[in-house]
Amino acid sequence: MDIHRCRFVPYPPSAINAIAFSYPTVTKSQRAAPVRLAIGRANGDIEIWNPLNGLWHQETTLHGGKDRSIDGLVWVTEPDQTLQDGTKLIGKSRLFSIGYTSTVTEWDLEKRQPRKQASGMHGDIWCLAAQPFVVPSKNGDKSANGVVQTGKKLVAGTMDGSLILYSIDDDDLRFDRILVRSPTKKTKMVSITFQNRNVVVVGCSDSAIRVYDMRSGNILRKMTLGSDLSGGAKEIIVWSVKCLKGRDIVSGDSTGQVCIWDGKTYTQAQRLQTHNQDVLSLATSADGATIVSGGMDRRTVLYRKTSGSTARWGKVWHRRYHSHDVKTMASFEGNGMSVVVSGGPDAAPIVLPLQEAGMENHRTLSHIPQSPPLKSAPKCRLIVSWWEREVHIWRLRKPLRDLVDVPEGESAVEKNRKLLARIIIKGEANITSTTISNDGSLLVVSTTSDVKVFNLKPRNDSKKDELKIFKVEIQEEVSKQGATQVQISPDGRWLCAVQGGSKVILLEMSRDSTLDEKPVLHPKAIRLQRIERKIQKHVMLGGLGKYDRMITHIAFSPDSKMLAVADLAGYIDTWLLDMTRPKLQNDVNGTHEDASSDSEDEEDQVDVEGLRWARNPKGSLIPRLQASPTVLSFSDHVPASQPSVTEDDEIADDYTLLTVTTKPQVLVINPTLGSLTSWSRRNQISRFPIEFRNNRDLVKGAVWSGDRVWLYGNSFLFMVDLSQDFAEQTDTNDISNGELVRQGTKRKRGPDSGAGSKKETGAAGPTKIIHQVQGEFVEEIPLEGLVYDPMDEDEVSQPADESENESDVSDDENPGELALLRGAQGKSAAEAESSKSPAFWHTYKYRPILGIVPLGNEQEITTNGTTDVVAKEASRRTIEVALVERPLWDIDMPDRYFGDGEWEK
Repeated sequence: MDIHRCRFVPYPPSAINAIAFSYPTVTKSQRAAPVRLAIGRANGDIEIWNPLNGLWHQETTLHGGKDRSIDGLVWVTEPDQTLQDGTKLIGKSRLFSIGYTSTVTEWDLEKRQPRKQASGMHGDIWCLAAQPFVVPSKNGDKSANGVVQTGKKLVAGTMDGSLILYSIDDDDLRFDRILVRSPTKKTKMVSITFQNRNVVVVGCSDSAIRVYDMRSGNILRKMTLGSDLSGGAKEIIVWSVKCLKGRDIVSGDSTGQVCIWDGKTYTQAQRLQTHNQDVLSLATSADGATIVSGGMDRRTVLYRKTSGSTARWGKVWHRRYHSHDVKTMASFEGNGMSVVVSGGPDAAPIVLPLQEAGMENHRTLSHIPQSPPLKSAPKCRLIVSWWEREVHIWRLRKPLRDLVDVPEGESAVEKNRKLLARIIIKGEANITSTTISNDGSLLVVSTTSDVKVFNLKPRNDSKKDELKIFKVEIQEEVSKQGATQVQISPDGRWLCAVQGGSKVILLEMSRDSTLDEKPVLHPKAIRLQRIERKIQKHVMLGGLGKYDRMITHIAFSPDSKMLAVADLAGYIDTWLLDMTRPKLQNDVNGTHEDASSDSEDEEDQVDVEGLRWARNPKGSLIPRLQASPTVLSFSDHVPASQPSVTEDDEIADDYTLLTVTTKPQVLVINPTLGSLTSWSRRNQISRFPIEFRNNRDLVKGAVWSGDRVWLYGNSFLFMVDLSQDFAEQTDTNDISNGELVRQGTKRKRGPDSGAGSKKETGAAGPTKIIHQVQGEFVEEIPLEGLVYDPMDEDEVSQPADESENESDVSDDENPGELALLRGAQGKSAAEAESSKSPAFWHTYKYRPILGIVPLGNEQEITTNGTTDVVAKEASRRTIEVALVERPLWDIDMPDRYFGDGEWEK
């Protein structure tokens, strides 16, 4: 594979301003609760993450718009209910945001757009909190007036010193009333939290913390912080306030101090000077025994309370995980996890262990989206990237083989790329998805409110690197609904769009011979009906509702005659083109029972040439995935005109559909047959190499080369050969949890609390002794028990032809990979000698990977599936891709604080 290593493709990450968990804690009775993490960014986007017991899957992004920002996030989760039949209805979760305006926004997670907005006659909102629910305990305790209060309110603090109430009863969002008005507009409400349902604590900008009664709006107590240190500001800003389980209050302010306040007397109990600059964020554990603070000095500080009658809070340690301010953080405990997630202007979320702090490593999540914002047109060597409302189109003129060993060197590489076009999308909404046809003539850009289609043409034959861009008309009824996903078929005839998160439509595209072959979209859209899944009603009404049915992936077969989509719940729906509509049975294929709707769909699914998109007859047999998919991709193989159905899967001729899930789970499906391939049944995930099974980053994309598929993630690139089986994994690769990792072996992932892996014994100690005598060579003596992890190395795996030179190395020193290259596991000596290509290959050399897209004209694969071995090997060798990296150190950051003894490198 020829790789163009590209770092010129821009993707500016946005700062993290807000972090919130839908459930701060999860008890044993709430194990089925849909826990999600929302991360708000300065460009108005909100990322929704699923913790997945430490896998951390970025499921979707709610895109913002022009001049918008997310500066506060609040989840409101209703209490669980028990229905009459004993079924438990999980409380509904709703997400609200603010952006330093006078508006509160509720988000529709399924449609990825704002659901409702409300505002009032008040100043800009700086902080937001949800009034907690009162749920009767086991002994029947109720609220003060003897009635369980279930009214739902949001409380917002404004820059003019007011407290505003917003009602969210009856699934609505509306302005209620102004609870508190400040006598002076100089006071700003900066931070807010609830001590209980009726008492709200507000951190202000005038060196004070105010406690209010929610029922009357009266102030209960004003706690003052005094004046700032000499040389500082006159007034102290309370950037963050939290309440511990024991009702005590914790505050972080602009002096770098963390203060503990008694929750009964509202007096200061302790003051800790642990930061050199402002304390911007706080997080607490569920039991109230641990506090974490983050500040402008990049420090993350952990505090714990000593036991005994004279219990005091003390600093345990501090670390600098971030390269900029630690602006926000949130904690989560439950389901075996105990973590704190923090973020700031450096754009990368950091996951820290909470209860296991000091015993486990931290983990840095990717600042790059899980769905790559990158597409290519292989036939004309175009690369398309996008962010916010901007689209860039690049061209790599020459293939890699023409740039090797040229006299110009680096200058030739720089001249090989050119920015052909820069498109700014009109409107307020950010781009949700973009696609380009294989020949580069058609570009489709979608937002939540519009779909735009452009025709790309070179100016003339002598100026092919200059593009003329024309807008293509699209039916207004289709475009005004927007789209969350768009994809053009390989033959450029069909445009698939997902509207409203779960509705699939198709638009036919043709060339108008009278208008210089300008693309024309058919005015009538074809709506494809998905299989109706038997999901219990109480599941759809509670929790996140229909969020799991949101479509996240679209894939066309290489001949454009099959379409597949997948949703977060793991369901895969497929359709076939130009196929006689079969008689469907409700019990077999899950079709709708409404005959009238079926007749309308059938009428809609016929185009002007009589071609019909119909459901795959065996589509209901495709197994549901055990977890959300991260990759859905067809291979290059095209079956015969009539796919053969045979009992022998080895000779079955069908499309090859690959899907990779967050489990992780790699499945290869024959969609027309509705079953897994024989390779997929033989090669369960337990047989995959340990480098794949122990990888913490999720797979985000796939590139095909014959029977080989290249899977990539944020920090890895794997190759899997589907024509070969993996060798049986022996017990020597399994290392018990907590056992010291010896040199040359692979560390196995063990149970942890959701952040990084557990720290090994002696990992922080010295690993070698340097022995140096004057006039002699320097000798490095490794200590016994050296901890070595191949994951930390960027070296590429050795190719197969070099394995003979490495015959002196034992398998114990390079387990798994070298054995696979030499064919020593699961093969006879004759097979090992005849087989020269590995079944698996990996490297960690490239990071972080924004995306990988194919380039150039790959060799055509015959449609009868009888391409000879020589042609396949040739196509494998000639695959050419562009690999785009976006390292954080290559990105401009805003100015940050430099303390004593620090200087900019």
